[in-house]
Amino acid sequence: MDLAVQIQGIGYPILCIHGHPGTSDSMSLFTENLSKKFQTIAPDLRGYGRSQTRQNFTMADHLADLEQLLNRLKVSQCLILGWSLGGILAMEFALSHPNCVSGLILVATAARPLGNHPPVTLQDNFFTGIASIFNRLQPGQKWIVETFGRRSLYRYLLQQHTTHAYTRLAHEGMDAYLRTSSAANRALTLALKARYDRLSELHHIQCPCLVLAGEADRHITALSSLETAQHLANSQWRCYPNVAHLFPWEIPDQVLGDIDRWITAHPEVIGTMR
Repeated sequence: MDLAVQIQGIGYPILCIHGHPGTSDSMSLFTENLSKKFQTIAPDLRGYGRSQTRQNFTMADHLADLEQLLNRLKVSQCLILGWSLGGILAMEFALSHPNCVSGLILVATAARPLGNHPPVTLQDNFFTGIASIFNRLQPGQKWIVETFGRRSLYRYLLQQHTTHAYTRLAHEGMDAYLRTSSAANRALTLALKARYDRLSELHHIQCPCLVLAGEADRHITALSSLETAQHLANSQWRCYPNVAHLFPWEIPDQVLGDIDRWITAHPEVIGTMR
């Protein structure tokens, strides 16, 4: 499938892969910063955003789509940044195309993703719907956060209910949710039922890896991210306190700064010799 894609900047290519639900717009926090020095390539995965389909597909189709995208753009090697599901796809791509991947930045993800999310109640869904509607109309307003946001499912996605995080939720999170197809939901459900686990294969990934986690992540726990980092041959792990699955929107400056410093410390991930 020819994926819709946003390309920004010039220089060494960085493939930015969104999560579920998500679109290329969901990665704008990263692409806005990285495109100042590099070329960022942010696709809408099959079944998401502008890459819509009604046909059933599997996770393997995402990998074939990404390979086709890089071939179309004549990109022979790149650094990959993946958030959540995007991180899983990044690791899979590195396993199947090792010569194409110079490095991995893995955000809130794991090769054996484990969660501890409590059961969702009707009240959770009610407050999440109300919070989303009001927040879309008036992004980041304190009364919305305090009255509805903290009582909604956002309390499991965020620990720091900041104006910046709720503005991102309004403009990027809600669009991503509304533009995620039923086919994409089915594909992810099938993958989760199969109890995805690639820990035993991670030693094959030899490129430098940066693994970032949120201490209070209930969707993919920090411990499962640590487990992934420990199985990678060349990794650095960072766990941020008092943040959850959407921690790049909670502490953006800290996350972007750590990514910039890691790239500087590992010039080989951008095709530069030490």
